[in-house]
Amino acid sequence: MSDTLGNKLKMTIFGASHAPEIGVILSNLPKGMKVDYDFINFQLAKRRPNGKESTARIEDDEFEIQSGVTNGYTNGDDLKLVIKNKKQDSSAYSNIVYRPGHADYTQDIKYHGQADLRGGGHLSGRMTAPIVASAALIIQYLNEKGIEIGSRIKSIHGIKDDEIIVPTKDMIKKFNSSSFPILNDEKEIEMKEVIKNAKENLDSVGGEVESYILSLPVGLGEPFFDSLESCLSHAIFSIPAVKGILFGLGEKFATTYGSEANDAFRNIDGKIITLTNNNAGINGGISNGMPIVFKTIIKATPSIAKKQLSINQNKENVELEIKGRHDPCIVQRACVVIDSLIAFTILDLMLQQEDQ
Repeated sequence: MSDTLGNKLKMTIFGASHAPEIGVILSNLPKGMKVDYDFINFQLAKRRPNGKESTARIEDDEFEIQSGVTNGYTNGDDLKLVIKNKKQDSSAYSNIVYRPGHADYTQDIKYHGQADLRGGGHLSGRMTAPIVASAALIIQYLNEKGIEIGSRIKSIHGIKDDEIIVPTKDMIKKFNSSSFPILNDEKEIEMKEVIKNAKENLDSVGGEVESYILSLPVGLGEPFFDSLESCLSHAIFSIPAVKGILFGLGEKFATTYGSEANDAFRNIDGKIITLTNNNAGINGGISNGMPIVFKTIIKATPSIAKKQLSINQNKENVELEIKGRHDPCIVQRACVVIDSLIAFTILDLMLQQEDQ
């Protein structure tokens, strides 16, 4: 099982959805990074279920940093962070039926019937909690260097937020302060109504998250195989329910002339910029100093209460009604997870750049 992410900076996760605890180990963090426990809790709160649009399983997410910190600052040792699972309910998983859209069947076959399938086991979205907690340190560290990271809900089930031509720090601040980050507050009402209707109909909905990285220095990215797009995509595709990533113009590149897609360079008062940002601040897999902009496609939550056709562990055809506590939409909760993995990826590339 591959539980470690990163090249110079390493992140290793452990645990499972219904295990006693989950956690993360970060290796090769810079020394002297401030550990703000309030900010860690703030980030975890954004990932936590909130309101009628989320699951009824609400964990406290009380965390403990067991190593790697001295007097409130990282000390260069591996940082180990643990979160206890307190609200798991395994009763709904006593008779295993492979849930459509989940990894129950593939895990069961791959691990020869030994995988813990309760709540998705090690592949559950629950595993993103320690990622968010540990990456909070990195987000603050990057902020101190002037690098801003933020994500917002771009759309939910076809309801779209306003377009953003040039992302600003004020926008990022607005998104980062909200558990339902969106530009147009009126669209939030429409989106929540769509989620509510899906839940009432025993169904779920998906959507898009748009992410931004501001003030990233020129030169980050290690082509060929560790390009900036490759590294970001590798990290973010590890999030359950992610099904696509589109940089800049995205699918529009397929129908756009080169003269339209190219971003013209200009020197404005000694600063190199591009007049457009169709390529999302990346050329040849390397950052060019413009904002990094990309969309992440989040599929509808596969755990729905509607009757579905499936098979059980004996490979018998059955009809399934999923019990338990599940989100009708996870798009809003995914934003902070995406931000966390962006931050990890950026710091990893920065540390690699220092070695060159």
